Amino acid sequence: MYRILDILKKETGFISGEEIGKRLEISRAAIWKGIKKLREEGYEIEAVTNKGYRLVLHETMYNEKEILSDLKTKKMGKKLYFYKEVGSTNDVIRQFALDGAEEGVLAITEMQNNGRGRRGKPWVGPAGTGIWMSLLLRPHIHPSEASVLTLIMGLAVQEAIQKVTGISADIKWPNDVLVDNKKLVGILTELDCEINEVQSVTIGVGINVNTAVFPEEIADIATSLYLASGRTFSRKMLVHEILQIFEVYYDRFLTSREGFAPFLDAYAKKCITLGKKVRVEGRVSFLATAVSVTPQGELLVRREDDGKEEVVFSGEVSIRGGQ
Repeated sequence: MYRILDILKKETGFISGEEIGKRLEISRAAIWKGIKKLREEGYEIEAVTNKGYRLVLHETMYNEKEILSDLKTKKMGKKLYFYKEVGSTNDVIRQFALDGAEEGVLAITEMQNNGRGRRGKPWVGPAGTGIWMSLLLRPHIHPSEASVLTLIMGLAVQEAIQKVTGISADIKWPNDVLVDNKKLVGILTELDCEINEVQSVTIGVGINVNTAVFPEEIADIATSLYLASGRTFSRKMLVHEILQIFEVYYDRFLTSREGFAPFLDAYAKKCITLGKKVRVEGRVSFLATAVSVTPQGELLVRREDDGKEEVVFSGEVSIRGGQ
């Protein structure tokens, strides 16, 4: 059926079934069967007697075929698994990793019904509105270095959003991207490792793209690109840009061996956490001012109680008066 699709894409008008049959050396019945399958996947194809078929192109088409089309990465996403619905794309990729899948494998779903956000909170991705995807990495690094990959992905996502939509989003250390102080993107990184070496890294990205309405319980803290601009956007274009930018940054991270240092300036310009009063949650919670991000990707804060500087490796950091 995809050979039929390729022919339809190249035509500016109608093309007869007879002509399609000649080019592909298939029967009229096979053509109709292929057209039917393409329509089931969501392609809008006009059929007019004595004229033939015409593809009504949609930038919103979102499936394995369309995402792979024109993807310019060398490795990231070149092996892609697309699902109508899964529990969690992170779970899918972690299983692929255990089965020996190569680096760069990508899982994308139209609907995610059991995703995980920060601190294990559920992240539900409704159908047709957002990007819910996870990427498999196999960097030869120490487990302590892996947290930097979350920040690198955050930077790549923010830049891709700016490039594709023109919307200037902010980064909240370590794993959220915000617009108007509301959550637009969540990033969840999970490791499988031994004591001194990472076996695999799964990076999950959830983006509210064309969501028009959120459930009441999160409507005041969540947003989408649509709500921020009043426009809908191509999810395929966003996936392409994210993968392309991340691949460049990931290669830089591996070759420089300088941790997050090569990205500090760009990250600091977009990180809304820096300079703000924050509350650090943990075994002992405290108030502080976020000072900077270290070359290891940690957050350096200055405590309010004694003025001492302290490095925050992980955990929950909330901006006072914000998210």
